[in-house]
Amino acid sequence: MSDHRVAPVAAHEPPYYAVVFTSVRTEGDGGYGETARRMGELVKEIPGFLGEDSARTPGGLSVTVAYFRDLAGIEEWRNHAEHRAAKAYGREHWYERYSLHMAKVEHSHGFERTPVHD
Repeated sequence: MSDHRVAPVAAHEPPYYAVVFTSVRTEGDGGYGETARRMGELVKEIPGFLGEDSARTPGGLSVTVAYFRDLAGIEEWRNHAEHRAAKAYGREHWYERYSLHMAKVEHSHGFERTPVHD
């Protein structure tokens, strides 16, 4: 078993917001991985950022859900200079297509299995 645990973002007290970014990428990396890591560092500095979940299907569909306490945090991230530059570059080079959805979370709960010890 791996030492690295994969876990979803914990449930938070509603209301808060989820920004869902789904995409299909072009071939090759072209600096995408490095930029994605940088964006992951920067978004953590945004007040009200609660975390993000991300997954990619074998067929190439990527889904990232970023959670924010309020609309002000989403707006700050949307207008962040480095993020804006990465989005513009992505439209030109990395994405075949993408969609973005924003939703207000009105209910949230979680579950975690308790380890069983012999």
